[in-house]
Amino acid sequence: MTSTSSKTDPALRKVAIVGASGYSGEELCALLDRHPSADVTAVFSRQHLGKTLGEVMPRFSGLKISSLVFTEADPAKVAACDAGVVFLALPHGVAAEYAVAAVKAGKVVIDLSADFRLREAAVYADYYGGEHPAPELLRDAIYAIPELSRESIRQSPLIACAGCYPTSIQLPLIPLLKAGLLDPDGIVASSASGVSGAGRKAAVDYLYAECNENMRAYGLPRHRHLSEVEQQLSHAAGHKVVMTFIPHLAPMNRGIHTTIVGTPAAGRTAADLKKALLAAYASDPFVRIRETPPETKHVSGTNFCDIALYDEPRTGRVVILSVIDNLVKGAAGQAVQCFNIRAGLAETEGLM
Repeated sequence: MTSTSSKTDPALRKVAIVGASGYSGEELCALLDRHPSADVTAVFSRQHLGKTLGEVMPRFSGLKISSLVFTEADPAKVAACDAGVVFLALPHGVAAEYAVAAVKAGKVVIDLSADFRLREAAVYADYYGGEHPAPELLRDAIYAIPELSRESIRQSPLIACAGCYPTSIQLPLIPLLKAGLLDPDGIVASSASGVSGAGRKAAVDYLYAECNENMRAYGLPRHRHLSEVEQQLSHAAGHKVVMTFIPHLAPMNRGIHTTIVGTPAAGRTAADLKKALLAAYASDPFVRIRETPPETKHVSGTNFCDIALYDEPRTGRVVILSVIDNLVKGAAGQAVQCFNIRAGLAETEGLM
């Protein structure tokens, strides 16, 4: 999975970032700055127009990316830039207009928002509270978790990166549902995310005094990410899957810890499920099957997803634990991994 393809496309080495000043965008800048085969040629922002990246984010001072000047975030200007790949690190509902212009201009778009993750515009409207801004592009977009959709990523002009919670849930569950090893009924996932998952914004709920020494559930009874999770799990299982998902805000800056409870399919054991996970990810550089409970600090700042599976013979269920860094494997790192695949590069470039 990590060898460089002979089909490496030099035109895709030049990249642009729209929304570089958010948490995911900042992480994306850091990863691409040290990427040996990517050249960041443009960054776009309305808020920071005319300022350099180093002025807005002093952490980049002295790095090659720091002298880039923010250009006005206008879809036409993004479409006209010299980059072959455009990363969109924008809120849902905002990314679509940039995607439309960039795809029309022949660029590859890697979208970190939710705008193109769902196959049906009606489902988007139901979960996100408004009509889809570009339904004509839904048929062209592919839903991307690199370990689960490599071949589609290699050819797509519009790559919709999975959400952070959905990544932590799907990486353990998709192989098991595809193989018919897990009962698709009654799955429960309880996840806790660091505060950076809410984005860089001023809101009372995310003030230090509100989040520190505190943990709370939110987005109940139907968090927006549930829509893409059920869509993808249903596709894997071959029929509709309905599950329970409870997200929590945890008093940490970054990271996601997901606990999944499910029941092995008839005649299957926890050992069968663990064996299947080991086989599914044997050649994947960023998924590690653990013998001990994974911790968020073990993946912080990395593109790894750590998974552990435990038998619960008393109830006949299994408990699956999954951890990722929400800003890396859950956002920017996953986007760079998609970029590597799409550009024909080694999948681990800039991520190890």
